[in-house]
Amino acid sequence: MGPGDLGQILCGLELPSHPDLIVGSQTSDDAGVYRLNETTALIQTVDFFTPIVDDPYAFGMITAANALSDVYAMGGKPLLCMNILACPVNTMEKQVFREIIEGGLAKIKEAGALLVGGHSIEDTELKYGLSVTGTVHPDHILLNAGAVPGDVLVLTKPLGTGILSTALKGGLAAADTEKQMVEVMATLNKVAAERVSKPDFAENPDLAPHCCTDITGFGLLGHLHEIAEASEVSLRVQAGALPVLPGVLDFIDMGIIPEGAYTNKKFYQKWLVSTLAEDNPLFMLGFDPQTSGGLLFAMPPAGAARLLAALGNDKAWIIGEVLSGKAGIITVVP
Repeated sequence: MGPGDLGQILCGLELPSHPDLIVGSQTSDDAGVYRLNETTALIQTVDFFTPIVDDPYAFGMITAANALSDVYAMGGKPLLCMNILACPVNTMEKQVFREIIEGGLAKIKEAGALLVGGHSIEDTELKYGLSVTGTVHPDHILLNAGAVPGDVLVLTKPLGTGILSTALKGGLAAADTEKQMVEVMATLNKVAAERVSKPDFAENPDLAPHCCTDITGFGLLGHLHEIAEASEVSLRVQAGALPVLPGVLDFIDMGIIPEGAYTNKKFYQKWLVSTLAEDNPLFMLGFDPQTSGGLLFAMPPAGAARLLAALGNDKAWIIGEVLSGKAGIITVVP
């Protein structure tokens, strides 16, 4: 549960339970999971937000990739998608809405899923997203709990999209910076998710991930805390090993930092033990809210080595390790 999380609103409500409900809203996992039978469980998630780039098609791709990521983070495969679109029809051309949908559809097709409908409303602010249904074997679900001491932490996308988005809005970033940022955010987490679902991972405890989540609005350190708290372990992160998009650290030095990063810092800093100086840009990088960020695995070192070999050293990075210790604590070292 992080800053502004719906879980805070739902806290205290008596939500329905069922013996086949494997993952519900009581945890901080990325999606709900319901067992259909011994071999199939249903994954359900929804996500939408306002534009973070000017290009409608790119916005559609990014938003769809972000929503689809929740299914990948649970170890599943996307199956069906439905559009969610809020349209400011009095201030925007209909072509804009069409291009957003086309961008989303491109990513749905790339994921091998089907677009089966959706719902739109008139609104004063543009919003787009997806409701996504996926499937997973009940024995192969990845939760944000389960990390064990000795695991290493593997991240599959570079950090800094929140910083770059803020710089772009301020007119401080070049066009090639925006292109690279869009490419990262629009990239599906499909390849890494499919790699760890293969039999040599899924059926081999010496290789398989013990838990997974995706990095989004709570920033790297927020999502790391969720894993550490749910797994009742502590984590150590090597700041120098973090993958960073070009230009991000320079913008942090300039003070180009989104408000969400300060919100994350205020909420999560009490669980952080850092040997970095607070003016070190890597310190704030960990709080930067990401959009459509990478997957974060806690997994045995042998599995991590195999995953990095399969994906390439520029598609996955070992950024830290799991330790025994006080639950939820994250230590950051240079």
